[in-house]
Amino acid sequence: MLKSLSEKLGHSFTDEVILRQALKHRSYLTYTGELRIESNERLELLGDSVLGLVVTDFLFRTFPNEEEGTLTNFKSLLVNRRHLAKVARRFGLGKFLLMNDAEDRSGGRKRESILADSMEAIIGAIYFDGGLTAARKFIKSNITSHLENLLAEGQILNYKSILLEHCQSANGDGPRYCVEKEDGPDHEKIFSVSAIVDNQKIGFGAGPSKKIAEQNAAKQALIHLSLM
Repeated sequence: MLKSLSEKLGHSFTDEVILRQALKHRSYLTYTGELRIESNERLELLGDSVLGLVVTDFLFRTFPNEEEGTLTNFKSLLVNRRHLAKVARRFGLGKFLLMNDAEDRSGGRKRESILADSMEAIIGAIYFDGGLTAARKFIKSNITSHLENLLAEGQILNYKSILLEHCQSANGDGPRYCVEKEDGPDHEKIFSVSAIVDNQKIGFGAGPSKKIAEQNAAKQALIHLSLM
């Protein structure tokens, strides 16, 4: 069972005991007679801190022109309970959790709070077993990689729409976006994009995808046009 989950997570644990502990809901201790420190709560605390560090570092580097408040909003999209539970469901984490029958019958394996907490415990276990590099790799692949979709769903980034509406009302022509360069290896590529209005480059932005880079470029264009 643990090997199957380890493969799903994409991390080969040196010590599978730590993975098992990450799956141990406190209700399960009624069977084992273990102390509460043997549940996954300590790993959950560790994982929460590691997740916060990695996500904040990612946002700080990806959005150099955004203010603290905006970065905080982006972070909340990535680390909130709903999103973490969604990530947990992708791995089918619920079926691997260790809990007592009462918790199981009450729907514990599907409960959002338990899934989110267990996801943080998994991150804590990966960090404890493989260090920050392993944890960062996991978080990048399974959590921060969803930022673009989350932003689209939440409509938090609408700079391109604002710029488009302005340009169309001014002269009927929408802005154009041009990829100026691509830096980094394929799995960590950073795109630099310019926003072009009336054949002039008035905004520049960077990001881990063309769409995010275009949003950043559109924001700078809006600032240039004194619309922000």
